Amino acid sequence: MRHLVSLLLQNEAGALARVAGLFASRGYNIESLTVAATHDMDASRLTLVVFGDDAVIEQIVKQSAKLVDVIEVSQLSGDGYVERELLVAHVETRDVPAIDTCLGRFGARLLQRTGDRSVVEYTGRSEDIDAFLDTLRQAGRITDHARSGIAAIEWPLVAA
Repeated sequence: MRHLVSLLLQNEAGALARVAGLFASRGYNIESLTVAATHDMDASRLTLVVFGDDAVIEQIVKQSAKLVDVIEVSQLSGDGYVERELLVAHVETRDVPAIDTCLGRFGARLLQRTGDRSVVEYTGRSEDIDAFLDTLRQAGRITDHARSGIAAIEWPLVAA
């Protein structure tokens, strides 16, 4: 089962390595890992996507909370969060209007175009990105693409 785990970490050297090491030492592959600064300059948000059963993930969450660099740990589930991922893709086609139709259908953006080559950008949930890629493949040949990994935050906000 897919699990999203969000951690607030102190901005200190080695913090990310310690968290990733905890997951790796338990034999769990990290499907996606995204980390960036937050509104608080002393903290970063790390979002992990891992697969495993509920009991094991619960143990990993508890052990993560014990790490010295971890400020807060949340397991994101149900309707209690918003997630987004960024895709940037190179696509080639002789049918440029088909690419434009695909972009319009999904609300994606054209970043650059030269002749039959385009660079496009799409932001959405992981399953939306998968659907966009499937549709894009029907419109042209994807020669390369990069995905950012998931960024997620709890929603609705709970009063502090």
